[in-house]
Amino acid sequence: MTLEQVALKAGVSPSTVSRILNGTAAVSPEKQQAVEDAIEQLGFRPNPVARGLAGGRTLSVGVVTQTISSPFYGEAMYGIEGVMEQAGYVPLFVSGNWQEADERKAIETLLARRVDGLIVLAGRLPNAALLRYARELPMVVVGRQLRGPQIFSLNFENTLGARLATQHLVDLGHRRIAFLSGDLAHGDAVERLRGYEQALKDSGIPFDPALVVQGDFTEPSGLLGVMRLLDDGAPFTALFASNDQMAFGALLALHRRGLRVPDDISLVGFDDVSVAKYALPPLTTVRQSVYELGTGAARAMLALLRAETPSANLPPPELVVRESTRRRMR
Repeated sequence: MTLEQVALKAGVSPSTVSRILNGTAAVSPEKQQAVEDAIEQLGFRPNPVARGLAGGRTLSVGVVTQTISSPFYGEAMYGIEGVMEQAGYVPLFVSGNWQEADERKAIETLLARRVDGLIVLAGRLPNAALLRYARELPMVVVGRQLRGPQIFSLNFENTLGARLATQHLVDLGHRRIAFLSGDLAHGDAVERLRGYEQALKDSGIPFDPALVVQGDFTEPSGLLGVMRLLDDGAPFTALFASNDQMAFGALLALHRRGLRVPDDISLVGFDDVSVAKYALPPLTTVRQSVYELGTGAARAMLALLRAETPSANLPPPELVVRESTRRRMR
């Protein structure tokens, strides 16, 4: 089946069919439906390579994630994939592994494959490097604030989310609140530490650096961080982990040391990844709409590819209270 046969059956021109397939046609709903019906009845399968070559594009978008196995980035990539596929684009996912050299290699690999745009999920590359790449093709960056030609940045209210988490523990009567930080080379980690400090200050609780330990957003770093806190001997009754993955590691560390959550230690995470509700006990956390972060990044990319002004509004952070936190018993 050919595009011309689809046009004949739908009663439109071949160019109209082509524009509908590319998502660039402004046609009536009736005409759109006629083309879609003709495609289904004839079993027509558009050739994405031919379509891309005809328009000077490959109809692919490169996505630099950090860890493909991460539950956080997995939800974001799922959102990106859904939006891109509906628009006729293929997302190509490459890991940066939280290493600047790997991120550069990933971007260079995607550029060599002539992707039409780039979505960068967080990472360590300097802003200046990302701005240089944006001169070559449209780019959407998640997890930082950047401005420049052909670039759009999308960030989450990390500071507010961290304040909500810390304030929840304060409201439960906790005063000795430990904090598991993410990698402070990353903006998200810095902003969440700032929110923790602000909430303590607003509540008149002195900041104690002995209660802060740095991890790297992974489960093992959460486990080791809590072990370090316990070994150092600084007492605490509650713990706020900068992401759910570190909170899961913290759960295991506390279990191994004979401490119960929430009877002995209340625990809060950040992100509300899908498995947080199935932890034992289910994890109180700050909901960050990771899926919507992905769909918002994908829609912003499509807008850039169409030479439109991108926009994306993420919902504000929301505290999700589950069984891992409890009022402190005096």
